[in-house]
Amino acid sequence: MSLSKKSGKENSSWAVGKRLLSFTKPYAGFLAGGLLCALVSVLLSLWLPVLIGDAVDLIVGAGQVDFPGMVPILLKMAGAIAVSALFSWMMTVCTNTVSYKTVKSIRDAAFDRLSQVPLSVLDSHSHGDLIARVVTDTDMISDGLLQGFSQLFTGLVTILGTLGFMLSVNAHIALVVVVLTPLSLFVASFIARRSHRMFSVQSATRGEMTGLVEELIGNQKVVKAFGYEKKAQARFEEINGRLYDCGVKAQFYSSMTNPCTRFVNGVVYAAVGIFGALSVIGGNLSVGQLSSFLAYANQYTKPFNEITGVITELQTAFASARRVFSLLDEPLEPSDAGNQPIAHCDGSVALEHVFFSYRPDRPLIEDLNLRVQPGQIIAIVGPTGCGKTTMINLLMRFYDVDSGKILVDGQDTRTLQRSSLRSQYGMVLQDSWLFGGTVAENIAYGRPDATREEIVAAAKAAHAHSFIRRLPKGYDTLIEGDGANLSQGQRQLMCIARVMLTQPPMLILDEATSSIDTRTEEKIQEAFARMMRGRTSFIVAHRLSTIRQADVILVMRDGHIVEMGSHAALLEKGGFYATLYNSQFAQPDAQA
Repeated sequence: MSLSKKSGKENSSWAVGKRLLSFTKPYAGFLAGGLLCALVSVLLSLWLPVLIGDAVDLIVGAGQVDFPGMVPILLKMAGAIAVSALFSWMMTVCTNTVSYKTVKSIRDAAFDRLSQVPLSVLDSHSHGDLIARVVTDTDMISDGLLQGFSQLFTGLVTILGTLGFMLSVNAHIALVVVVLTPLSLFVASFIARRSHRMFSVQSATRGEMTGLVEELIGNQKVVKAFGYEKKAQARFEEINGRLYDCGVKAQFYSSMTNPCTRFVNGVVYAAVGIFGALSVIGGNLSVGQLSSFLAYANQYTKPFNEITGVITELQTAFASARRVFSLLDEPLEPSDAGNQPIAHCDGSVALEHVFFSYRPDRPLIEDLNLRVQPGQIIAIVGPTGCGKTTMINLLMRFYDVDSGKILVDGQDTRTLQRSSLRSQYGMVLQDSWLFGGTVAENIAYGRPDATREEIVAAAKAAHAHSFIRRLPKGYDTLIEGDGANLSQGQRQLMCIARVMLTQPPMLILDEATSSIDTRTEEKIQEAFARMMRGRTSFIVAHRLSTIRQADVILVMRDGHIVEMGSHAALLEKGGFYATLYNSQFAQPDAQA
């Protein structure tokens, strides 16, 4: 299922609300506590109009005030206000706890899902949009839940409580209030249905903007190098304009809710005042009871205003929840819990009649066959898009083959546990990745239990020790961001040291020395030669000078191995490899 598509049934507000509530089940105790506190707080606040009415009835006229009778009433009022405030605070603590813990659980589930979905999901969606779902959209859910729980708890109890008190005072006037109430609900639901669609569009557009900003900021050097600033600004302004338009429309519709319901509630209050005054004149109601009734009418209508006022937050929360749930509904990578682990392998690899494509309508690798003996160095070369990196993805089981088999030590990799298989490879990619931590922690990423001596030895083997020693705190220097305080070459040397520390039985080097100067590259090649001795190694290279010593060079073109052999044999053959090699080392024309 796509991240952007779900069935109408799954998208309904009822289904989304039900699913949100399912995340609150572990915190049912806090929910019950919040509801109980709301009940006590509201009932005490509803008792106040009764006490006020009793006090009013003790004020007959000038000089006719029963002060002794009012003292106990005033004490009861003070106690009710204090205890109501205490329980209101306790309710807020409970609802806040439920909201934040619920959103934490949703965010944990979303991030956990991202780590378990097939790599194809991450490759086919904007990383910025995925970040927005895990961070921004979950914050929107949190805001909506905070408003929703507190308003719904108090609102529901207030509505039921005031209705009960009004019925006990005068059923006829209470009936007037009940008859007029549906008007407020009708207005609120009418407007909410129209604002819902705009909030959904707003959430999707916000995710699109996050993706663009993440993309442009992360590649600002490229943007500036190609003078793309104005076009980038135009793209941003176009998305920002759409976000503004849908945001204004959403806020316009939702902002109509509160004034409209307030108007209806004003009508209710006026009707109670008129009918109550007539009842006082007729002797069916005292002045104190009328004042209590007017207070109840005001309290009765207030929750409708608060609930409709929070519809904006709830609509935004539901729209964001849909985006997060669409991520949670992504299919997981097929489980391999029942597969065999592979503790160690001798390094033999075979590909038998392998077919693979990222899209069914675009064939890539077709009927690929290869046998690699333990300890061999296999170089993979060819033009861009021929399938070199795809072959690495298949070896690591980042993707599974469409048909055919990949064998490691004679075992089909689909029968092996992914984590176990991947632990047999050490990988150095063209794009170096470092995380926010110390130099030592980055090198020990694959072996967190490594000693400082082992880390230093790996750095020396990768020729990284000399520059690390010159850093402000050496191996304890903190890496900024994605290694912003290091050069690209230094970052790559650290990634090489990371692999050298793990000492895996097989290696994958994908343009591993592309960002290193020629002198350092010679030293790295020596280090690689020592590290690859006795280990099966796959080297993806564009600079053909780096793979002359490979045992076998695979020349790929359009997903097929078109040539295979040693460097000397392929040059002697004078085929496609010779053309590629000579194009890199041909001497320029003397007269040029």
